[in-house]
Amino acid sequence: MFKGSMVAIATPMNEDGSLDFDSLENLINFHVANKTDAIVSVGTTGESATLDFEEHSQVIQATVNIANKRIPVIAGTGANSTSEAIELTQKSKDLGADACLLVTPYYNKPTQDGLYYHFLKIADGVSIPQILYNVPGRTAVDMQPDTVLRLSKHPNIIGIKEASGDHQRSKELLDKCSQNISVFSGDDKTSMEDLILGFKGNISVTANIAPLQMHQMCMYAINGETEKAKTINNKLDILHDNLFIESNPIPVKWALHRMGFIKKGIRLPLTWLDKKLEKILEDSLIKTDIITKTQS
Repeated sequence: MFKGSMVAIATPMNEDGSLDFDSLENLINFHVANKTDAIVSVGTTGESATLDFEEHSQVIQATVNIANKRIPVIAGTGANSTSEAIELTQKSKDLGADACLLVTPYYNKPTQDGLYYHFLKIADGVSIPQILYNVPGRTAVDMQPDTVLRLSKHPNIIGIKEASGDHQRSKELLDKCSQNISVFSGDDKTSMEDLILGFKGNISVTANIAPLQMHQMCMYAINGETEKAKTINNKLDILHDNLFIESNPIPVKWALHRMGFIKKGIRLPLTWLDKKLEKILEDSLIKTDIITKTQS
């Protein structure tokens, strides 16, 4: 159903932290023009944790309207409360999202059975394609492949975004679950290897600033053109690293601002990029031809 480079899009904000829908429109048009394969709205990179329910809904509605069927929209609707996740998922369906992305509950650290029943209740409650999201480095919970296998039998669960960065985990997920659902990478650094292995796509931070390159890399890797994929990925590798020199989405928002796409807006408890790190990110943008030296 979904394939290729799916951008975990940043949520543009004004300097006072209010939502900036004009910049969101510019970003979405940028992705359509540069062949991004889907937009993931209001995920981790989209600062979902600091948007209230109404703002969450406004961003998804705006994204669906601006995309206007030119590109699929996947809405981030995960929460550490099952009832809240159901409410967000239902709302996103009503707003016209094509699918939803549901992160494992964070902080409360459910057991594997707790994860199973959490996602099962959402899948039973809302009839929309759903992608599970495992990112143990942020959530302090790691959904095991056997749990994913149990959930993969539900008709509304169509994929998993696996962001552990563990190559052995990637193999196990493919072996156990790929007959039922699509497996997507959620880790830019290891995504090319996972795509070559058999993943269907990558939900990407790097694609925010290098959409065409990420689309091309993903498609080459999926289609078995390994050397072409490696050539692109080797050039982008510095971005895969340096877009995480501070907590995501701090660096990617700085980069998008530097490229002229968004204003200098981010919400506490996140802060703007440390000035000492600006040159590292600036040099990364130059080395990957995102900006030129004359622009620096």
